[in-house]
Amino acid sequence: MVQDYQLKRSKRKTLSLEITEELNVLVRAPLYTPMERIERFVRGQEGWIETHMEHCRQWQETHPEPTEEERLACIQRAKAYLPERIAYYGQIMGVAPTAVTITEAKKRFGSCSANNRICFAWRLMRYPEAAIDYVVVHELAHICYKNHGADFYRLIASVLPDYKNRVKLLKQ
Repeated sequence: MVQDYQLKRSKRKTLSLEITEELNVLVRAPLYTPMERIERFVRGQEGWIETHMEHCRQWQETHPEPTEEERLACIQRAKAYLPERIAYYGQIMGVAPTAVTITEAKKRFGSCSANNRICFAWRLMRYPEAAIDYVVVHELAHICYKNHGADFYRLIASVLPDYKNRVKLLKQ
């Protein structure tokens, strides 16, 4: 059964699906894709939609939005913990960011800009220190490599040989 969905057209080449934070189905489509093609795409993805909708519902139940007090505590912890870890791993890796910012991001733990400014989401502080340290090393590695290629992961592995286990902590 084809569900209701929101449609966003843009200058893109492919069709894609997303389950939004509000548990709506969002279809992204190239500007001139015929509605018949979009409808066929959505029908063909009904199993994916059902599976991911349920996954998102369960995620929201087990990961409620923190209170304002919890948010402020995470920000305070980030400001205390992250600079020391950035300095520690930065010295090992021979890199330093141009700036560090704590953000409200919901969909990513960290980012590194073209001018080596690193951002970390305060939500990262809700994870174990081993996972936080992985994100620090990951973003510092982007100072050397602006991609996720083999050299990028070799650098991470040289600093954190167990990085794959740390990534699993972020997915729990």
